[in-house]
Order: sequence, then structure tokens, then C-alpha cells
Amino acid sequence: MQTSTINTPRIANSSAFSVESRNGRPDFDLASALQKVSPKQQAKAQKTATDFEAMFLNSMFSQMTSGLKGEGPFGDTPGTGVWRSMLTEQYSKNFAKAGGVGVATEVYRTLIMQQAKTVRTA
Repeated sequence: MQTSTINTPRIANSSAFSVESRNGRPDFDLASALQKVSPKQQAKAQKTATDFEAMFLNSMFSQMTSGLKGEGPFGDTPGTGVWRSMLTEQYSKNFAKAGGVGVATEVYRTLIMQQAKTVRTA
């Protein structure tokens, strides 16, 4: 099984043209799109993608912990649900910020590709 780290797509450096790979191959489409999209828009797309992944992970973590009763960090008190939801929200934000499960990378790529098409047709 091939493993790799999850990185944000980007152009590595300007002196030697190299691009983050996608499925083991250079992603020239993304490299071209990044040249058409401003750094400000790239940063906004990255934040949006990370926020989307955090929301996805929060939903996933909430489902994972929905059946927990009694023991655990909050016991079985009336406020357990509120505190558990806050905990899963923080887990999801930190998990997404640390690289997540790859959803943000694909969302970022899609956003950049769409923005590049908008710039080209305008």
C-alpha cells in the first residue's frame, strides 16, 4: 500500500518548475490555475476548504459519539450533550487544521479550478 503525506496543493518553487502531485503525477492543471488566481483568493479558498473539512469531521465525530452514555469525560449529566458537542467541534477544527482526511485538499483544488475558469472567461 502506498502512503503519502497530505499537503496543500501548491507550486513548490519558481527556480525549477515543480508541482504537487496528484495520484503520483504532477498536477499541471492546478499549477496553471494557481497562476490565474490571486494569492488573496488562494488564501480564502484554503480557509474555506479547511472550514468545510472541519464541518464534515464535526458531523462525523458527532455521529461517532452520539451513542455514548454514562462514563467518559462528561459522565451522564444534563449538560453532557452541550459539552460533548463543544468537544467534538474543537476536535474537528484541530484535526482539519492538522491535515484532516484529505477533504480540504480536494475542495481547495476544486475552488481554485473554478476561480481560474471565472478569471479566464471574464
